[in-house]
Amino acid sequence: MIFSNSEVRRQDRLMDESAARILLQNGEYGILSLCCEDSEVYGLPINYAWDGKESIYLHCAQEGRKLRCIDENPNVSFCVVGRTQVISDKFTTEYESIILSCLTTRNLSKDIKMKALSLLLDKYSPMDKATGIEYAENSFDRTEIIRLEIRHWSGKCKKLKSLDKQ
Repeated sequence: MIFSNSEVRRQDRLMDESAARILLQNGEYGILSLCCEDSEVYGLPINYAWDGKESIYLHCAQEGRKLRCIDENPNVSFCVVGRTQVISDKFTTEYESIILSCLTTRNLSKDIKMKALSLLLDKYSPMDKATGIEYAENSFDRTEIIRLEIRHWSGKCKKLKSLDKQ
């Protein structure tokens, strides 16, 4: 997993790796962008959990357009946007975002799938984890887990005084 801002056009707006890691850990959702049949592109917002290392996990049904696209081309882009604020009188927007280039893997082992579901519960339902584990076990055979192996990523931000006050 290589963090590099060398290809970011606006070098004055770079996000350092530690801030990018915090955004990846705490981001509410990401946008998964895929290449599909006939060079069509498909992007969708999706919940995710990061393992703190080199993998992001997504959950979904066991069939659908997203999985067909992944089966055809396992290379994807994943974007997480953090805090934003339009600054109307300055005609600009404060923001923070990361973009990750990833390779997808499906058909993971049962142990890895359950670990991924546990990570998702830790992130989105920590107060209800015991019930969530039970729910995950009951719906396990209807659930697909996709692993995004992060190959390289970068971060960019624009901050004025107002974002720092939030």
